[in-house]
Parts: sequence; structure tokens; C-alpha cells
Amino acid sequence: MTEVRQQVLEHVDAHPGVHYKGLVRELDIAAGQAQYHLRRLLDARELDVEKIQGRTHYFTDGYDGWERRTIALLRRETTRHVIVYALDSDGVSAMELADELDLARSTVSFHVSTLVEAGVAEKYFDSKGRAHLRLTRPAETRSLLEAVTPSLSDRLVDRFTRLVDASFHG
Repeated sequence: MTEVRQQVLEHVDAHPGVHYKGLVRELDIAAGQAQYHLRRLLDARELDVEKIQGRTHYFTDGYDGWERRTIALLRRETTRHVIVYALDSDGVSAMELADELDLARSTVSFHVSTLVEAGVAEKYFDSKGRAHLRLTRPAETRSLLEAVTPSLSDRLVDRFTRLVDASFHG
């Protein structure tokens, strides 16, 4: 295995769920070079991928589909905040999430839908018809949360999205 390919593999192993642009930036390698080595590692079945909302996240072997989806979503700052808040409650309302996290309801709805589609959370309605969010595997989610931190670029993109969202809904 070439030195660069080994470096890519070790980086993915140390940063599960890293996405392509993050990998290129963090390793300071050319985009084409990263594509080549990622493709070779995927062909050799040394890496797995999880695609969520237009981003491809890379993993070494050993993560099941739910873990890959959860880690990928934990790398996104706003989604991470929603998950953390939901961990501290047994069913949080969408309205409470919007108020506590200072997010537009449409933003909360987007993140809740993403979490539900990924199987990380479930949505249910109370007797008054209000939507609530509950994590499907809270103990495992908490364990993964400790292992994953969003990159600076992920946080900046997320904050820009929140700023734009606030300008339309604020």
C-alpha cells in the first residue's frame, strides 16, 4: 500500500465519518489524489461509505449501517445539538427544540426528518397532536457522541446555514 493511501486509511480510521472535502482539507492532498486513493480503498473493501444529504462519509470496517448514519449526522453541528438535547429528555417537542436551540421551526423540522429517515430517532405525536422526537437507541447514541466531533468546516457550513435560515425566518 502506498504511503498516501495508508495515510488516507489511517485518517478515516481515526476520524470515522469524515467526508470527502474534510479528508482533502485535513490531509492537505490534491482532490484527484484523494479520489484515486479512496476509490482504491473502496474497491479493496477497506472502507465503507454512508451517503446522507449529498455528502459521502467514509468509515473503516466495523460500523453497522445505523452507526454509520448516526456518526455522519453527529458530524453536523446543528443535528448534533438536536441529538444532544434529545438525549437529555425522553421525548422532546419540536417547539421546545426550536426555542431551546434558537432555531427556526423549519430548520428543526428538517433535522428531525433527517434523524427519523436515518433511524436515529422516531417522531410521535402527543394527545394534543404536537410532534415529539425520541432517540431510538439513546445509550448507543451517547457512546458515539463521545467519539465524534464535527470538524471546523462542518461547523462553519452549519452556522452559515443557520444564519441564512434566521434571515428568512427571523
